[in-house]
Amino acid sequence: MKHTVSVDCLQPGIFISLSELSWLDHPFLLNRFRLSTQAQISVLRQLGLTEVEWDPARSTARPLPVAVAVVEEVDFSASALDSMLDVKRHRADRVRVQREGLARCERLFEQETIGMSEILQDLGSRPNESYGRAKSTVTRLVGGLLSADSVAVHLVNMKSKEAGLAHHAMNVMVVSLLLGKVANATEDEMRALGLGALFHDVGKTDVPSRVLRNAQRTTAEEQFYQAHVGYGIKNVSAVKDMPLTVKNIIACHHERWDGSGFPNHLVAAKIPRLARIVAIANRYDNLCNPFDLKVAKTPAEAVSHMFRREAGFYDPELLQIFVKALGVYPPGSFVALSDGSIGLVIETNSNDLLHPLIMLHDPTVPRNEALLLDLSEAEAKIEGALSPAKLPIEVVEYLAPRGRIDYYIDAVAH
Repeated sequence: MKHTVSVDCLQPGIFISLSELSWLDHPFLLNRFRLSTQAQISVLRQLGLTEVEWDPARSTARPLPVAVAVVEEVDFSASALDSMLDVKRHRADRVRVQREGLARCERLFEQETIGMSEILQDLGSRPNESYGRAKSTVTRLVGGLLSADSVAVHLVNMKSKEAGLAHHAMNVMVVSLLLGKVANATEDEMRALGLGALFHDVGKTDVPSRVLRNAQRTTAEEQFYQAHVGYGIKNVSAVKDMPLTVKNIIACHHERWDGSGFPNHLVAAKIPRLARIVAIANRYDNLCNPFDLKVAKTPAEAVSHMFRREAGFYDPELLQIFVKALGVYPPGSFVALSDGSIGLVIETNSNDLLHPLIMLHDPTVPRNEALLLDLSEAEAKIEGALSPAKLPIEVVEYLAPRGRIDYYIDAVAH
């Protein structure tokens, strides 16, 4: 049920909706927000509004009684309103540029993933040529990251829910390189890290899909699954000059800090450090993008799960750095904002993880024009992560219609 209130009865603290207006027809940042000043009420009058929708549940004040409603005389000329609208238009232009930037990242992610798919497919028939292409790809990505002041992590929206080894390899490589940069890995280590992450699961091409997809494997099937590590080492054996550090990532990315991993049950520092990094990135992507998306965790849930329930599996120092690198609300997290809005984190900057870029749910705005809110420019703050399972399906479909979590990283210069 909609509630309306006369503009003359408004006061700060009332949460209003301007859903009847286009986003560009008013000077406010959002279509729905909580009033904080009398000047905002004056602007509503300047817009010619006599009443607006309001939400009692999200308001911290109630409308003034009609008998005592007072219209304050505030000097808010039409030119001032025009000035605010100009600021709004500039903001709209910036949102358009941000949206174009995200589209560019999606194109680059797709191009990189296609290239990785070809590298992995050709490894058996043209091992050295494939490895050469992989080195070129990794060297280019690492070069950009090492020279950057900060790194932007973008959520990309792939066209398909179904993804193969190349998508997983891309995600693991992206997260591994991000973690490696924050952990102050050297340039040589970053290159080895990227290559090891790219090839870490190459042995899975020798394991039947029914075994890979089975969450309830028999003992024999689990042994077959674990053999993908050995198959991976065999599959890269024909590559000339592959560094031992890269091979060790393939061999040890399932080892665990407490010795419960496989295949060699290595403990703590006996596990090569770069393999410890890829182990964290690999687990994170598998939690976010399992074969059965019904059991997928959001990025915020995955980070929390690894930190609270599986901390013994990972190098504790690297796990702390991982949380620091991705933030408490990584891209792909559903979040509640302090103004009552619901959004999806779509971009973070390593230098300012508390103020990500948010896509806001607003049913009055078409999804392809969804509002993007940079929290560094807004009063609203993130109050907490939300589980999509507890949100209305229309909200989830609006914000994340495909359910997958894929990342692209970009160097940011200042």
